[in-house]
Amino acid sequence: MKTDIQIAQEASLSHIKDVAASIGIEEDELEFYGKYKAKLSDNIWEKVKDRPDGRLVLVTAINPTPAGEGKTTTTVGLGQAFAKLDKKAIIALREPSLGPCFGIKGGAAGGGYAQVVPMEDLNLHFTGDFHAITSANNLLAAMLDNHIQQGNALQIDPRQVIWKRCLDMNDRALRNIVIGLGNKMDGMVREDHFVITVASEIMAILCLADDIQDLKRRLGRIIVAYNFSGQPVTADDLQATGAMTALLKDAIKPNLIQTLEHTPALVHGGPFANIAHGCNSVIATKMALKLADIAITEAGFGADLGAEKFFDIKCRKAGLKPDAVVLVATVRALKYNGGAAKENLGKEDLEALKKGIVNLEKHIENIQKYDVPVVVTLNSFVTDTDAENEYIRKFCEERGCEFALSQVWEKGGEGGIALARKVLETLDRQESHFHPLYEDDLTLKEKIEKIATEIYGASHVIYEPAAQKQLAKIEEMGFSRLPVCMAKNQYSLSDDAKKLGRPHDFDIHIREVYVSAGAGFVVALTGAIMTMPGLPKVPAANGIDVSEEGVITGLF
Repeated sequence: MKTDIQIAQEASLSHIKDVAASIGIEEDELEFYGKYKAKLSDNIWEKVKDRPDGRLVLVTAINPTPAGEGKTTTTVGLGQAFAKLDKKAIIALREPSLGPCFGIKGGAAGGGYAQVVPMEDLNLHFTGDFHAITSANNLLAAMLDNHIQQGNALQIDPRQVIWKRCLDMNDRALRNIVIGLGNKMDGMVREDHFVITVASEIMAILCLADDIQDLKRRLGRIIVAYNFSGQPVTADDLQATGAMTALLKDAIKPNLIQTLEHTPALVHGGPFANIAHGCNSVIATKMALKLADIAITEAGFGADLGAEKFFDIKCRKAGLKPDAVVLVATVRALKYNGGAAKENLGKEDLEALKKGIVNLEKHIENIQKYDVPVVVTLNSFVTDTDAENEYIRKFCEERGCEFALSQVWEKGGEGGIALARKVLETLDRQESHFHPLYEDDLTLKEKIEKIATEIYGASHVIYEPAAQKQLAKIEEMGFSRLPVCMAKNQYSLSDDAKKLGRPHDFDIHIREVYVSAGAGFVVALTGAIMTMPGLPKVPAANGIDVSEEGVITGLF
């Protein structure tokens, strides 16, 4: 079998203007980035905004494992399958971060014969959106420190600066740094920090903004520090908002590319789901709903993170109502959750499967809390057995879920037809009665505890003393009606990555809470979650190279 990058490099791509034409977008409504990438111009929305929305399908998954689940692959393959059934479908995805590309996970273009292309461009610099977000973030940091250096008219307390610099790379050495060393003209000496770009509040703002004016308002509300009286200092106070908006004026426009089978894909924004809200931009999703009969989007990591935040943050803020959810699992991952060793996942093991399927069970229950129809799909591997597949099928159907096998990695859209038909049947027969998990008027603690107990299955929530004080301050400032964005490890329903399956009798530990006033949510950091990841012992970057002919190898 060819590698993902070989398949992508050998693909025959259509000119992006032809892909756009298939969904009614004219050439002069595109801003071209070469032959195969384009941004959608601002005037498209005015043309389509009064059209009825298509159906919205969310693709999510069980908790990720080293065995892999294939959520993006399934999303892409499902879009291709709908096209084969003569359905007008658009895929709406996030852009990949360079951190995972060079770290351990790899890129986010799908896999096998269910990929979005050009794969190398997408996984690397793409259209420069992440560079623009990084620049806007760091401009704000520079203007903040410059203000302190130039007399500090706003009386900013250097001990209460909360705005962090960012970089789209895994670099643990930048988590905690000291700046301003040198002489008096080099700035005030203080402790500072970096987050990965996908964890920046500006990334979240870009993905939740309705348009550039909303983007500008949200940027202005960012709280960067507190003054000596304990009052918040914002980007507007620093007069940084206009310049930041200028850096982001093109980044806010959705990007159009294609799948290997020329299905249109809007790929825009990329917040991580373990430390941010994990969904592509509201602008791209709403555009897809107006341009297609079916919009297929995804939310990062497992349903306990990405789907919960999709429902409780993105849908709440944007007024979106998902019509169905596709929940992705693999036989291999379920056996891993049941205690099977990674080297034995290719062997039939019904006992491990029965133990590990409780992870899938919990995610099914969680999605059903939102009253949205669920279709479970198995991303198929050649080592899966009929007995294993049949056990999972019966398990799902006994819990009120539709079920379908997916072979899109191997067969592209053709391998997703069974899943696509099952989704269409579900859309026709079952009505979604979507609602968020919690109401706006609950306290922040009540929201945190509802997510922890109902979605994760925790017994209690334990707050560090600092988090208790931060929560009280945030509520005092008037932000109690905001939704909560839980930052938690992705590998377990708990905040301990080693607790696989469906853990019981555990506590969720909240160590820090802060408000992202521009994005419009409150972030709660749990356990040992880091907002700046580190590289593994053997990073994926070790295997990436460029041949004498200029061809990239080793990217996946």
